[in-house]
Amino acid sequence: MSIPTPMSLNDLLNVLSSLFFPRVCAVCGETLLSGEEALCLRCLYKLPRTNNYQEKDNAAEKLMAGRIPFERIASFCVYTKGGVLPPLIHQLKYHQRQEVGLLLGRLFGEDLLGSDFLAPVQLIVPVPLHPRKEKSRGYNQSQLIAEGLSQATALPISAGNLIRVVYNPTQTVRTRTQRWENVRDIFRVTHPEVFQDKHLLLVDDVITTGSTLEACSIALTHCRGVKISIATLGEVY
Repeated sequence: MSIPTPMSLNDLLNVLSSLFFPRVCAVCGETLLSGEEALCLRCLYKLPRTNNYQEKDNAAEKLMAGRIPFERIASFCVYTKGGVLPPLIHQLKYHQRQEVGLLLGRLFGEDLLGSDFLAPVQLIVPVPLHPRKEKSRGYNQSQLIAEGLSQATALPISAGNLIRVVYNPTQTVRTRTQRWENVRDIFRVTHPEVFQDKHLLLVDDVITTGSTLEACSIALTHCRGVKISIATLGEVY
């Protein structure tokens, strides 16, 4: 008769945690199985990947053309009402599901590995939150996405050099013009020499009108010799 192996303290804590704080899929709410992270396999396979990093002059690049100087733009998934991505972004931003940002960033990074899109990039730069907003939320969702990308690609992250200097209202219900007025001149680079002659990958959660990314990019262009590519988890269709 075999003697059961004693449960480690870490295993015991995991069991207790699952009893009081069950791990559920951020999309469908089903209990996650061992090995599943943030979302179940069924919802994972439903992610509407764009694969537009393989396509020059894709929809995101056309949206931003003529507004800022950029090298390439790519989005991981299509963001459509009723789709898989909106509840994931909502859980990430408003329900403390930080693992969603890490997972999706890592999956996106795995897609980008070895691509012409990623090859010239030297540094990942997350779109910053104002310190007051970050303190309220507890984290910056764009930085979590950047961390996932970094885990998959081994590219370093620069957080804290591009900063948000103005606290302003949410962009959610604003028109395109109002969004631009809301973000104009609210970003600044504190040490331009850090980004000098670097190819940066600017990272955000969703590209809607592109106003926030435009404002960030304008601030970054004050760094001599900088090149900018952009990556977002979602692109609104």
